[in-house]
Amino acid sequence: MSRPPLAREKVLDAFERILVDDGERAATMDATARAAGVSKGGLLYHFASKEALEAGLIERLRALADADVAAMAASPEGPIGYFLRSSAMQNDPLDRAILATSRLAQGGNTAASESLRQIRELWAQTLRPHAADDTALDLVMLVSDGLYFNNALSGGSIPGPVPRGPAMDALVALVERAAKS
Repeated sequence: MSRPPLAREKVLDAFERILVDDGERAATMDATARAAGVSKGGLLYHFASKEALEAGLIERLRALADADVAAMAASPEGPIGYFLRSSAMQNDPLDRAILATSRLAQGGNTAASESLRQIRELWAQTLRPHAADDTALDLVMLVSDGLYFNNALSGGSIPGPVPRGPAMDALVALVERAAKS
């Protein structure tokens, strides 16, 4: 598969950044073109409408999630450990795409909401063979959600307790034992 043009990626990066930093209402075509350093015509060349821009972001998220699932499945420590460790946000491309798509979903974009649901199910399908049953899978998914949420709080006025180092190792081991029981 060929690599997308650099200008297209710059536009998506800018759109994503505006969504994360300022929200869905601020993410206009004009603001995106300015933030990407391209003309409105340059933006329209790659994305003919805001809906096309939103679809491009959702497509990016899906590609990143597919790569994440492949890494999860191939991880030497196992899918559960990989999934839990990667649930503490690292401000990587997948985290930013999830946050930006979440902003679209909060604004009522049903395609964004459905995409987030599909990705969660993709993660669950990858983890399911490594969990004793659906309750164990729920435990893994909920611990992941808690890590993600608390990590998001750590930058604000309410500090989120996200384990690091040996504390994360102990949490992963505990959840893996519980999930396999």
